[in-house]
Amino acid sequence: MPVPLMKNNRVSISSTAKVVIDEVKSTRLPNGLVVLTEHMPGLRSVTVGIWVRRGSRHEPAELNGICHFIEHSVFKGTRRRSAREIAVETDRLGGNLDAYTTHEMTGFATKVADASLSQAVDLIIDLVAHPRFEQEDLEREQKVILEEMKMVEDTPDELLGELFNAAYFPDQPLGRPIEGTRETVPTFDHKTTVAFHGREFSYTNLVIAAAGNVDHDRLVELVASGFGGCEGGVRARSEKAADQNPASAAPILVEQKTELEQAHLVIATPWPSALNEERYAASLLASVIGGGTSSRLWQKIREERGLAYSVGAGGTAFSDVGVFSIYAGTSPDQLDEVLDLSLTALRDVVRETVSEEELRIAKEQAISSILLGLESSSARASTLARQEIIHGCRISPDDVIAKIRAITPEDLTQIARKYFKSESLALGALGNLNGFRVDRSRLEI
Repeated sequence: MPVPLMKNNRVSISSTAKVVIDEVKSTRLPNGLVVLTEHMPGLRSVTVGIWVRRGSRHEPAELNGICHFIEHSVFKGTRRRSAREIAVETDRLGGNLDAYTTHEMTGFATKVADASLSQAVDLIIDLVAHPRFEQEDLEREQKVILEEMKMVEDTPDELLGELFNAAYFPDQPLGRPIEGTRETVPTFDHKTTVAFHGREFSYTNLVIAAAGNVDHDRLVELVASGFGGCEGGVRARSEKAADQNPASAAPILVEQKTELEQAHLVIATPWPSALNEERYAASLLASVIGGGTSSRLWQKIREERGLAYSVGAGGTAFSDVGVFSIYAGTSPDQLDEVLDLSLTALRDVVRETVSEEELRIAKEQAISSILLGLESSSARASTLARQEIIHGCRISPDDVIAKIRAITPEDLTQIARKYFKSESLALGALGNLNGFRVDRSRLEI
């Protein structure tokens, strides 16, 4: 569960600054499709995409990985386009067609010149609504994904993340790998894939979002026309996923991998979900601990002692549960010291209030990130879709910034004392770990 590090943007943010959001519009079509747009004046481009309210946590165990498999397989051909025609058209439009799968959603998005919006919409709708899923194509894509799994196994931080997730959410969808397993992926034949796609990629599970130089009514027309001729399963309604409020464990996982030069460490604990109002204070606390180059972990572990190149902390927020994690990669003989320093960072924020200066830096970093993201049509479109899927409503940047500014040092202390508890602390380590031992008493907060 590696934590991506962010640069600490030290810019002064006026307390009266306002973010102007121009023409955010929403339409729900009679068939259940949601269309969202945000007009961005001055642009000659638009990012448009389709997001599906389905990800790996919505899969039964025997179909683990099928959302990711479908995300790959739609590019193998549709009823109207061959795989090569899809590739050629993607390049002609600018070559920015992106697709991805997470635990809670699957996305397909492209950024194009505004004059190419209709072609882009037609292409994405064709991919999502009309894939052929021919057996020979699926068998080739199975091989591709099996190679992708090997890449994960050869990447220690990703491998630790998957091993740790499985132990942290045992026998639950959030603990399963998004790409599936060697046992499940080869079973995704034509019949199985078509059935899952038809059931779960239903109209009511689709969100179409666009940002940039886009006219809302025009996009609604294009979407209505594009899906109007769609036949079969995408018209069907799907039941709400049964996976709700998963229970996390507090494992201590030490995995030996003697060929590694580095030891990889993750420490984790429960955290506020994406719907929890505590998420704003929690995000700032994570930033203070390990969110940038001025953070406590970066300064103590990397700058002052030179123990790690990569070290940081952050939170992952799902719709109903969250996970805070610290990650570091270091030499095996330094692992004990890195662990002790990481635990000390948690103990310190529980016992002593974060300083006003540290909180100010974290706030400025968070607000800067929001403001910089507003310059990207891709970021705005994906935010529109994610907020619709997770929150069911629009949360403006001004509202988020106001929440951030209202956070006090005492709010961070409350978060630390609520979530950093010895009994819920989990640990994972991977590498040449001869002699490395951890028991529950060492994780005392």
